[in-house]
Amino acid sequence: MAIIDITVIPIGTETPSVSKYVAGIQRVLESYGEQINYELTPMNTIVEGELEVLLQVIKDMHEAPFAQGIQRVATNIRIDDRRDKPSTMKSKLESVRAQMK
Repeated sequence: MAIIDITVIPIGTETPSVSKYVAGIQRVLESYGEQINYELTPMNTIVEGELEVLLQVIKDMHEAPFAQGIQRVATNIRIDDRRDKPSTMKSKLESVRAQMK
């Protein structure tokens, strides 16, 4: 299981707001159903799943603003692919919380 941190930035929008493009990207994520887990944050989206699936998710997220008429998109990606033990978004947070006690 891998975890990605992805920010898709549509460039050349009509207004400073990008929420309609973020909504389009969230619809892409919804289309994956139970293949992935994801969390929208105010600055990015975190997605977990099998790496092969996540690489397709990245492509589909990147393409979403183009489908809405944007002509330029910048996408920032970080991939955490830990293979020595299972790792999820939830388990990573639990590990940090345990260290705070």
